[in-house]
Amino acid sequence: MTAVVVPMVAGIGPPEIILILLVLVLLFGAKKLPELARGSGRALRIFKAETKGLMDDDEDKNKTDAQRQIDASNSTEPARPIEVTEDQSRPDER
Repeated sequence: MTAVVVPMVAGIGPPEIILILLVLVLLFGAKKLPELARGSGRALRIFKAETKGLMDDDEDKNKTDAQRQIDASNSTEPARPIEVTEDQSRPDER
C-alpha cells in the first residue's frame, strides 16, 4: 500500500489550510467572503494596471523621437470617408 504525499507549502499542510478557512468563515461570515474576494480581485487588477502603466512610462522615456512618431502614427486610426445622403446635403446645392 502506497501513501499519498501531499506537498506542504511554507510548512502549511491541508489541516492548517482547513483551520485557516474555518477561522475566516467564523470571523467574516459566509455571506461576506465572496464580497471580500471580489474586492481583493478588483484591487489586484487595478494594481496590475497601474504597474503596467508605470512600466510603459519607463519604456517611453527610453525611446527616441523617431520611435515615438512611429508609435503615434500606428495608434491613430485612419480617417474614414463620410457618406452624404440627399437629405444631409448642404442647402446651397439644392
